Amino acid sequence: MTVESRAAKHEYHLDTASHLGRKQVSYLEELLDARTTAYLDEIGIEAGQRCLELGAGGGSITRWLAERTGPTGTVVSVDLDVDYVTAEPGVDVHRHDINDGLPVAGPFDLIHARLLLMHLPRRVEILRTLVDALAPGGWLVIGDFSDRPRRVLSAPTPADERVFDRVQHVAHTFLAREVGVSMTWAHEVDQHMADAGLTDISGQEYSRTVAGGTTGCLLHRNYVLQLHERLISGGITEDELARYRTLMLEPRFRAWFYQFVCTWGRKPRKARRRR
Repeated sequence: MTVESRAAKHEYHLDTASHLGRKQVSYLEELLDARTTAYLDEIGIEAGQRCLELGAGGGSITRWLAERTGPTGTVVSVDLDVDYVTAEPGVDVHRHDINDGLPVAGPFDLIHARLLLMHLPRRVEILRTLVDALAPGGWLVIGDFSDRPRRVLSAPTPADERVFDRVQHVAHTFLAREVGVSMTWAHEVDQHMADAGLTDISGQEYSRTVAGGTTGCLLHRNYVLQLHERLISGGITEDELARYRTLMLEPRFRAWFYQFVCTWGRKPRKARRRR
């Protein structure tokens, strides 16, 4: 079942419904799905559970959760664009903006949001809404990129390294701030979960090196293609963007990729007073 929300839509700076947006989602699945499912396995997903997947993207984690919860469980899958999320038995798909609240009421045994809350200015308020929607003993799992510098390890020329650093700096310092994206949020989640009354809070950080032409650099290139006009307005030149795009295909270029921080916490089975 797929349900359309009639609530007003909010503006996002990356459009996953576009061709470039679909490629972006595919790259992220390739880079992060194995790590994400390992974290979820550590928590323990059981048959018969009710799960909420926010920012479902291409639906890969929705499908993984549906396999784990089995025919007696339910996965509620939510995104602004759900064209690539298949509604099947045990999966309810909602085209919905989480800024407008939850599309269906809890309680949920698991709520998972990957690369979503960092993009939402009301992220703290939304986190508390998600905590309220957990069943006693239920888990909230949030994964986002951090502000750790993406350090260049090798580039064809020193000028290429400067181009990479400049584009990254403008994108993550000025453009992100303009649209309400927080690159520090990933390391703030732990405290916000504690403040909201969750227990058994834990987290892991993950990163890797990437080379030109590999998935991580293709994602960097994809982001720049989607944000072309914004980057130009931020002072990046056409020549710099052209060189950056070429550099992301150059095997001699290597750098550390984004740091992915995943944090999870559990709602006590007995209610506790929030701080």
